[in-house]
This record gives sequence, C-alpha cells and structure tokens, in this order.
Amino acid sequence: MTRHGGTAPRAAEGAVGRRTALRAAVGSAGAVALGAVLAGDASRQDPGPSGVLRLATGEPTAFYAAFGRLLAAEVERAHPRLSCRIRTTAGSIANIELLRDGHADLALVLTDTARAAQGTGLFPRPVPLRAIGRLYETYLQFAVRADSPVRTVSDLAGHEVSLGAVGSGAALLGERILHAAGLSPGTDVPVRHLRLADAAGAVRNGTVEGLLVAGGVPLPTLTDLDTDPGLRFLPLAGLLPRLGGHDGLAGSGLEEVPFPQGAYRGAGGVATIGVSNLLVCRPGLPPAVADALTRLLVLRAGALVPENAVGAQFLDVRSLIGTGSIPLHPGAVSAYRSLHG
Repeated sequence: MTRHGGTAPRAAEGAVGRRTALRAAVGSAGAVALGAVLAGDASRQDPGPSGVLRLATGEPTAFYAAFGRLLAAEVERAHPRLSCRIRTTAGSIANIELLRDGHADLALVLTDTARAAQGTGLFPRPVPLRAIGRLYETYLQFAVRADSPVRTVSDLAGHEVSLGAVGSGAALLGERILHAAGLSPGTDVPVRHLRLADAAGAVRNGTVEGLLVAGGVPLPTLTDLDTDPGLRFLPLAGLLPRLGGHDGLAGSGLEEVPFPQGAYRGAGGVATIGVSNLLVCRPGLPPAVADALTRLLVLRAGALVPENAVGAQFLDVRSLIGTGSIPLHPGAVSAYRSLHG
C-alpha cells in the first residue's frame, strides 16, 4: 500500500531532445511507495512488480509531462499490477525535492541539476540519487519577440526576462547564462520566474522582453508565439565554456547543439545549448522495479516519443548508461547487462 505523509513540495515543469538516430530511451515512470510489494517471490512464479509508482515530471504542457504520460501508459500495460501516478511540477529542482522528501520515487531531471544536487550549493545537503538511464537532450531555448532589438544575451541589459518557474532547472541555468554573458541577474537584467504559460503571455503582451525554456523542440507554446507575434532565438553556444564552473563541463550534460531545421521560423541556423536528461529514483527503489523500467526504456523506446517531437531525437540505447556522476541503480545495471552484455 502507498505510503502518504506530509505536504508535497511545490510543483513545476519540464523538457527534452537529442541527436542520435535511435528513438531509444526516455522515460518518465512513476514512483514506488515503500510499503508496496514490488519484487516477485523467488519461491514461486514471479507475477512481476506491483504497487504504486509516483513520477515527478514537469509543467502540464511541457515535454516532461508528455513523456511521463507515455511512460506511465507503458508501465501499466506491461505490468498490470503497477499503477503509475504522474505529478506535474516546476521541473528538475522541484522533482529532486520530491524525491528527497519521500513524495516521489522517480523523476525526470536535467543532468546538470542532478550533478549540482550531489554537492551542497543547490541543497543544504547532498541528495542521494540513482539513475535508471540517460534519456534525451533538452534544448535551452532563449527567445525574444521578433521585433525586439535584442540579438544576443549581452543585449538583454535593462530588459526584463523570465528564466523559468521557481523549482525548474531552467531557472538555475538561466542565471548562470546571464552571468556567463557578463550580466548580473536582478541588477543588470530584471528577472521574473514565471510558469511557461504565464511567460508566453508576458512575451505576447510585451511585459517581458524574452523567456528561457528548457524543453523539447518544437515546444507547442513557443510554436504559437513564433507564429504570432514572431520570435527570435538567441544564440547560447558561445557561452558554453563559461558554464562549467569549478567542476568543468565534464559530466554536466551540457553541449552545443543546433536547432533542428524547421523547428521554428525564428531559429534557423542558431546554435544553442543542449543538456541531457536523466530518469532518476530514490536509492531504495526495489531492484525489480528498476529492472522493469529499464527494459521498457530499451524495448519500448518507439512508444515513448511524444507526438510532433521532431527535435526529440533520442539517444542510442548504448548511451543510456552514460549517467555521469549519478550512479546507476543496481536493478538498472542488471537489466542492461542482461539486454546488452
């Protein structure tokens, strides 16, 4: 039976993307309650894992939530004794808080944010995480209206922007991007932290100059804005060398990526920053559940691609194990060895 307790932390939003040809991995499975029976009994025929999985995803209209719904459907189809419950949130930071506080068992997070959670800068204490796999690449999409005078991040001085909702990985990366461009958030650039729908409305009516989103390509909300009033996407790749901090870029999941051709009218030829995403879990997730989730990522990859996600080109299955500083869950390790040797 599912364990309940306390008030859940704030909610938020999410993201996606990647370059390789195979639509192999990506998952947003739920989370398993501690009291649920999740491992089979070895003394008889194993009926498979059971219980309730609680998955922390992202904003309702963003990619994390879309992927989460697909994964939940696949989990329940393959394992009828498992119920996968989706939680929409502000994004990576909120999702890690949910895992830390026992309100979720699995979550989608930016690799960069997961790495930060292993230290003491983002949270008071390191948050223990285990990975099921590296899934796909999210695009950092910094857009202003097409009629804006702003053409680079440095031009944002004196202009108000939204850097993503409080609790999102975009909010964390957005401030670092401003610093990398030589701008002080809140001083040189007035900053708001709006949910995606609110940020889009503010750009449309001109109350903010631009918005930063970490998500899949094309993102429907940005597609609408790109149609009317029109958007210009700012190049971010040149700032990448200054985003590594004292730990450097290795293991951050950050890399230069071009917007896919035709993704948006205002993004042609623009080089931005991609950041890989992880499906992570609490360390105590039963091995049978981690094994089942891993097999779904590998064997049902084609069913885990959100509709119209032309820019969400998923990692090769062999890349799933590349989770950087976040160790794989033992159940995931077992599944990968069984599937790929």
